[in-house]
Amino acid sequence: MKNVFVTGGSGFVGKRLIARLREMNVRVVALVRSDEAAAALEGPGVVTRRGDLQDEMALTEGMQGCDTVFHVAGHLSEWDPHTLFREANVDGTRKMLAAAKAAGASTFVAAGAAAVVMGRPKPMRDVSEDATLQRPSWAPYIATKADADQMVRQANTAAFRTIVVRPPLIWGEGMPMLDAMVETARAGHFALPDGGGQLMSTSHVDNVVACLLLAAEKGRGGQAYHVTDGQAGTLKQVITDLLGTRDVPPIQRSAPFGIAWRMAAVMETVWRMFHLRSKPPITRQTLRMIGQDFTLDISKARSDLGYTPVVTWAEGIARMRG
Repeated sequence: MKNVFVTGGSGFVGKRLIARLREMNVRVVALVRSDEAAAALEGPGVVTRRGDLQDEMALTEGMQGCDTVFHVAGHLSEWDPHTLFREANVDGTRKMLAAAKAAGASTFVAAGAAAVVMGRPKPMRDVSEDATLQRPSWAPYIATKADADQMVRQANTAAFRTIVVRPPLIWGEGMPMLDAMVETARAGHFALPDGGGQLMSTSHVDNVVACLLLAAEKGRGGQAYHVTDGQAGTLKQVITDLLGTRDVPPIQRSAPFGIAWRMAAVMETVWRMFHLRSKPPITRQTLRMIGQDFTLDISKARSDLGYTPVVTWAEGIARMRG
């Protein structure tokens, strides 16, 4: 790995990935959509290329001379038109794969999502990578990431190695969703489904980056790999610790999952019927991700890649407290 092409370089994971690649003296070409993003990334060993995931010609030109492609960009949101998710997560991935093949890249690593195996609500523990992909109609992020995941792995050939790395909740210093969580908690609008006792896996951003790099080096083509912090926590513990880094007291409010699920379905119907521009207070997609036990088995990443978490939960929380 000498020359790499990175999408999503100005995002939470992409910035950390590029910083690590620079430390490794790897030349980076980063796809950016704005002058602001370019200015934030440019430096020794990094070249920026203006464009987006829909411009296959620009992508192919930018990838010239790159042996490895890290596709980190995507659309993650609680509530948006399905077309936005499909355009970014499915159509964008399709164009990225075509461009990488045309440019002669030999390795393609995509940042996927562990949520791609989430269908109807039920507890799921120690989930392995061979669990069936799900495409719920009420969860456009899950459905489109599942399509992209399958597309990447099926594109694998002897000359073009493709791998997907699937993290659960990604956290750490600068995590984008923490600001919204803090605002909701301080406004008194945060309630934990069933008291927050459900188990969940998490992955510090530096652990995600470590697994992406190992996947590029050692990953088996056509495979997916789970990445976590190596330990599970309860939703209440995770939320309490994250909010605590901003001196927000623990959430005390609780809501029965079943009632919240039905309310979310009604809200989604109302929002769509009246074309409301705001987002519903809660969606089934969000509830599905946090409302039931969901832990991952990372033995495949450990055995195939030699993956070991580089940051523990306690270490990461301490960093966020400064």
